[in-house]
Amino acid sequence: MQQATRMNDQDKRHGLTALLPYIVAAVIARGADAGAGVGLVLLASSNQQLAHPQLTGALLAAALTAPHVLGPLTARLLDRANDQRRVLAAASLLYGLFVLLTACTVGQIPLFVSIVFAACAGLCGPLLTGGLSSVLSGLVQGDEQQQRRAESWDALTYGISGTLGPAAVAVIATMFSPLLALILLSVSVLVAVVLILWLPLQRRDPHTKESAVSSEQGVFHILLHTGPLRRAIIVMMAAAFPGGAISVIAVAFASAQLGNSAGGGWLVAAFGLGNLAGSLLLTLFPLRGEPERNMLLYTALVAVAFGICALAAQTYVALLLALAVAGAANAPFFAATLGVRSNYAPDHVRGQVFTGMAGFKIASSSAGTALAGVLTGFGAPLLLLAGGIVVGVAYGYALLDRKRSK
Repeated sequence: MQQATRMNDQDKRHGLTALLPYIVAAVIARGADAGAGVGLVLLASSNQQLAHPQLTGALLAAALTAPHVLGPLTARLLDRANDQRRVLAAASLLYGLFVLLTACTVGQIPLFVSIVFAACAGLCGPLLTGGLSSVLSGLVQGDEQQQRRAESWDALTYGISGTLGPAAVAVIATMFSPLLALILLSVSVLVAVVLILWLPLQRRDPHTKESAVSSEQGVFHILLHTGPLRRAIIVMMAAAFPGGAISVIAVAFASAQLGNSAGGGWLVAAFGLGNLAGSLLLTLFPLRGEPERNMLLYTALVAVAFGICALAAQTYVALLLALAVAGAANAPFFAATLGVRSNYAPDHVRGQVFTGMAGFKIASSSAGTALAGVLTGFGAPLLLLAGGIVVGVAYGYALLDRKRSK
């Protein structure tokens, strides 16, 4: 009994020791993933040799983002690997390399080649997001509270990287050049590579790897037929849809209220800072209880938060505060979805489940951004209200689906 207790304590210390390099690696790798698109748009817009700089930037950013939906295909390598660290490190290294190739070739060679380089980087992107998250539970061998706290730290890395990555690129691009910003971003990924390889090797059950190779059920079949995962996809996509629209809505609202679009950046920053604050609070007070129940609870909170934003979209300051609240509400929601994935993803397709769901989320966010650009004439209150309704409908569906599945 005492020996088992000592082994348990050792496992906990081992997991907590491994968590710090994971957090740093995740922030750097995901910061590169978040900042590269901004950098490519800035690079194209500043290139005088391009006939259509804005279109070029949009095409490069789309080429970088679109392949994320193919995450389950690249994640097969992760699920079948003896040493998952090597797959994740290789993905990080290739991501940095292809971003560097893209940056150095824009305007110098035919555009379609640069787009191919950007798409190759995009294929590696899902392994830096969902792929990394899929190995987190193996690093923390403690009780449920330790797992939830680790997931809260993971959620925090998404918030930090999503804020600091684009901000760092923008600052360096403004002070020096977009090309230098992208070069430094690519080089920074080398730090993530070293830290990923430094993580402890996770011993995997040989039967798990065999199942990953021989399974006849594809990951999409598993996602659709595993109730908690299916419901998680629905609510994640629903929340990501208005989340992706916030940047467009914020710029249009600031232009109408203040007479310039610069104030839109502060509105977006308020949402991001709210999310960071909520994620940091979760590392101190991790979620308790069954992850799916938490996910549904915070789905409802996200829907209400967007409704509050719609009501607040009468004055600039009110919307600024409301978006900070909405960002804070998104933090426990996202952490709860990580818990659902961790609890219900089958071991033999774990990486594919994480990356697949991340890909669906990114696709929905992109669709929200695009649709908001078309519908900006309807005004911020109506668009934010519509976003809250989308999340509310998804919440209602998830409740009915959960009840029907029992």
